[in-house]
Amino acid sequence: MTRTMALATVGLLIVYYAISSCLLCRTTGREDKQAISPHTTMARTRFLLSTTLLLLLFQYCCVYIPILITGSVAAQTNISTDQSALLALKSHITIDPQNILTTNWSTSDSDICNWVGVTCGARHLRVTTLNLSYMGLTGTIPSHLGNLSFLVQLEFRNNSFGGTLPPELSNLRRLKLISFEFNDFEGTIPSWFGLLSKLQTFNLYGNQFSGSIPNAIFNLSALQVLNLRSNQLSGTIPREIERLTVLQEILLGNNNFKGSIAREIGNLTMLKRIYLDFNMFEEIPNLIGSKDGMEWLYVQANAVTAPIPLAVFNMSSLTILALNGNNLSGSFPDNICQHLPSIQVLNLAHNQFDGPLPHKLWQCKELLSLVLAYNNFSGSIPRSIGNLTQLARLGFGNNTLTGTIPYEVGNLQSLQYLSLDFNNLNGPIPSTIFNMSKMMVLSLVGNQLSGSLPADIGLGIPNMQSIYLALNKLNGVIPNFNSNGSKLIHLSMSDNSFSGFIPNKLCALTNLGVLSLYRNNLTVDTSTPEVNILSCFGNLRNLRVFILGRNPLNTHLPISSWNISRSLQQLTLDHCNLKGSIPIEIGNFSSLISLNLVSNQLSGLIPTSIGRLGSLQGNLSANLRILSLASNSLTSTLPSTLWELEQVWFFNLSSNLLNGSLSQDIGKLKVVSYMDLSSNNLSGVIPSSVGDLLDLTSLSLADNNCEGPIPSSFGKLKGLIRLDLSKNSLSEAIPKSLEALLNLKYLNFSFNQLRGEIPEGGPFKNFSALSFVSNKALCGAARLHVPPCKNNTLQPNSRKASSFNLKYIIPAIIIATIFLVAFVSIFILHRKRKVEVATEATVLPQHLWRRVSRLELLRATNGFNDSNLLGSGGFGSVFKGTLSDGMDVAVKIFDLQLEGAFKSFERECETLSNIRHRNLIKIISCCSQLDFKALVLNYMANGSLENWLYSQNSSFNILKRLNIMVDVALALEYLHHGYSVPIVHCDLKPSNILLDEDMVAHVADFGIAKLLGFGDSMTRTMTLATVGYMAPEYGMDGIVSTQGDVYSFGIVVMETFTKMKPTNEMFVEEMNLKQWVANSLSSEAIAEVVDATLLATQEEDHDYVSKIDCLSSIMRFALACSVEPPDERINMQEAVAMLKKIKMKFLKDAARSAQLNRPLVHAL
Repeated sequence: MTRTMALATVGLLIVYYAISSCLLCRTTGREDKQAISPHTTMARTRFLLSTTLLLLLFQYCCVYIPILITGSVAAQTNISTDQSALLALKSHITIDPQNILTTNWSTSDSDICNWVGVTCGARHLRVTTLNLSYMGLTGTIPSHLGNLSFLVQLEFRNNSFGGTLPPELSNLRRLKLISFEFNDFEGTIPSWFGLLSKLQTFNLYGNQFSGSIPNAIFNLSALQVLNLRSNQLSGTIPREIERLTVLQEILLGNNNFKGSIAREIGNLTMLKRIYLDFNMFEEIPNLIGSKDGMEWLYVQANAVTAPIPLAVFNMSSLTILALNGNNLSGSFPDNICQHLPSIQVLNLAHNQFDGPLPHKLWQCKELLSLVLAYNNFSGSIPRSIGNLTQLARLGFGNNTLTGTIPYEVGNLQSLQYLSLDFNNLNGPIPSTIFNMSKMMVLSLVGNQLSGSLPADIGLGIPNMQSIYLALNKLNGVIPNFNSNGSKLIHLSMSDNSFSGFIPNKLCALTNLGVLSLYRNNLTVDTSTPEVNILSCFGNLRNLRVFILGRNPLNTHLPISSWNISRSLQQLTLDHCNLKGSIPIEIGNFSSLISLNLVSNQLSGLIPTSIGRLGSLQGNLSANLRILSLASNSLTSTLPSTLWELEQVWFFNLSSNLLNGSLSQDIGKLKVVSYMDLSSNNLSGVIPSSVGDLLDLTSLSLADNNCEGPIPSSFGKLKGLIRLDLSKNSLSEAIPKSLEALLNLKYLNFSFNQLRGEIPEGGPFKNFSALSFVSNKALCGAARLHVPPCKNNTLQPNSRKASSFNLKYIIPAIIIATIFLVAFVSIFILHRKRKVEVATEATVLPQHLWRRVSRLELLRATNGFNDSNLLGSGGFGSVFKGTLSDGMDVAVKIFDLQLEGAFKSFERECETLSNIRHRNLIKIISCCSQLDFKALVLNYMANGSLENWLYSQNSSFNILKRLNIMVDVALALEYLHHGYSVPIVHCDLKPSNILLDEDMVAHVADFGIAKLLGFGDSMTRTMTLATVGYMAPEYGMDGIVSTQGDVYSFGIVVMETFTKMKPTNEMFVEEMNLKQWVANSLSSEAIAEVVDATLLATQEEDHDYVSKIDCLSSIMRFALACSVEPPDERINMQEAVAMLKKIKMKFLKDAARSAQLNRPLVHAL
């Protein structure tokens, strides 16, 4: 108001001077007219001024004052509207962890422009910006927010707002920026966003929006940034996108878009950045390459198969090109960089490119990152690579490169990461590499590199953190790592030919976390035991993994002198010729997870302190999981503290001199999966509590002095695969309860004193006479080379044959009659009511799932008859059934004895029922009662992959196996990446991969952990995974993750093509399936490990080379899936892309061979 009055005053003065001037002019200008008196002139002037003042006062009173009063009231009203909208938002927030809005947004402070996150405009004092980002808020958006009519910017990034967006937000017509990044909004993207005509930035990154992009979005003519990354959107990119003529960035990555990328994108002349990564696009249009201003192009992890349009390599302003993880093929022109003068990041990894590396890569002078790994590039690394002086990252791993590493690589003084692993490079490692001062990671694993390393390493690479040189042919001594290399965290030089003393200077690498020198020819300097590596390594306070196995150390374990490292998790000193006893201080390694002292010369007692490694107040991640002391000379009885290792899953004390009997407390080892106490001097009876070890898959008590009966409780070990009780003094009969062990594949009861009938049911029909040779009085089938049983041969726990009829048969008839009457009554009642009992009906929506009762399942499976049994495992049994409409199904009946399970069976069943994928077993229905839980699944006519692999009559060529692996990979990819919450399978193995009539693979038993109600914590009471297939971090730490599934998949791939189970008897001590395959690759002996039916001799099979090439690629892929560190494994999206690449190349080779009249008969 003050400002308005001042303006009015100034106006009056102006009018006054104007009139005065006018009068003066008129007076002086009348020279020829008669004079006017001064009195008259002054009177006229006063009259005019008075009139003017009256007019101005009238205007001010009648016009300005009402306007000012009305404006003030209106402003106050609008501020109240904004305040009400903000308070409504506050009331819809359910969690405010930092109490920001709780304490700040208060009615006691009426000036909302001072509230946190609120900015008002200077002119109207209305809310123009609302920014509540990074506050950790949880809640929903109220419709009142649409009343903030002056709002220009709305940002709620990194919170947990959920639900749907209210349509009233369409009233915010001044909005230029919306950012709801990283929240939990769901539903389809509302089409009313298209009404916000001034919108320039539209950011919904990291929510749960689904459906397609609404066409109304393309009406936003001012839009510059469209960010819809990491949602669940699907469909294609509409052609209408060309209407966004000023669009500069389009970010649609990590969704489910498919088809071709809209060619109309090429018409967007302002476009600079494109993110289309992690979708299912199949083609890159040529028009994208016509973009002169394009800077970033991300299309990685899609399904692009066509060659890259050559126009892409003519985008002169392009700085980032990421096309990794597709099915792109072909070779590169030598001048690929000629028209990419600005390129800084070039990532084409995980494709099918072949041919030589371009020799003119040096023309990309601005290049910072060059990654071409996981392709089929061949030939040598061009020496001109040394001209890329700006390069910080170079990745050529997993190709078929040959020749030597160019000396010129040492010119790359900006290089921080160098990976050339798993190629066929030979010759020495250039010494210049160890003078690259910025280098942080050097990985040369799995080549044929030879020669020695520089005597001193460290001064030239002060920033080095990780050195990986395993699986080569390097020799000489281990270099001295100077203290300048103290940043070193990971040093792996396993599987080489290094010799000499292990330098004690390694103990100066105080940040070292992993030291692996496995399988060399190293020893320690025993002349100065106080300074050798075994004496001083306790000073490495950050060391987590210490692997010196298979080196002739020839020394004692000086643990007593160690300054105990509480970070140590894995200690591997097998096959080292260690002497003396196991020091009692071993129990002080409070974080130890794996202890491997196999095949040494250790003697004396097992220290009782070892039990402390399993009693750490329930801290699962710090409990001993692997204990392997086999093949030593340990004596005395088993200490009672051993049974305190309640989280151990691998327990091997075989081939020692242990004596005494087994304690009933052995039953405390609830999660043990592998137990081997064979070849000792143990005596006494086998405790019945062994039957409580429900996770056991392998048990051997062979070659001891055990006596008494085989406990009938062994029948509870439903997951048992291998049981060896041979060479003992066991007596009495073989319990019939063992017929329930349907997973049992190996059984050895030979050289005992067993008597009575050999059971014929369950797995016993598959065993030969070798399993029972040299017993006292066994009888049974002629094929077992034992005499036939007499008619009155009794099984244990039977009385008299005559009493059997009276005691069991007659009551059985009575019970059957009662059951029949009850059945008829229930059937009539059901017809009368025309409704099923609620507790027997499935909990799934009727419009999606058929309702199946327990009674119908009973009928469908002939009363769960053994003849309908398809298989049995740790969670129950699966029966084939036929429903009333003739539909064949598989019925999975759960074992209700699983402690703590099924807390949320119905809810999780409903969740899993919504998971649909071509390669996942479809859940048709489920049935839940207090004493009965079952899933009804699609029946797979061709059984499991395991059955096919080990069937003598199956014809299972390379392509069939490869197709099945692609199917499995697609299923896992969907579980991990295609659902709102990643689903971990936990137990992938060939018996869980089922084949339909078209030999399409379907993965079964996904989500079992959810159905049982354990979530991710089930490892505390049971182990879901199967030994041989489970990832090491699951076995040691109990960690359940998608990376664990990737590991299991790698093992399954190896088994599929080698026809060798990971639990095969040949895999003992440190040799396992993975190591066996890796050794064959490094020695070019892949033909010796793959299934013999896949290959004929080179003379007989003209396509031998093509097949070997394919199988080698498959095995390299499998090893990449199953590397030890979880964070170094590929994910399933990358796995799918790699497998498809391998398959495509194999088919190309087949077509090429066919043109040469040399068809791949055996392969196709």
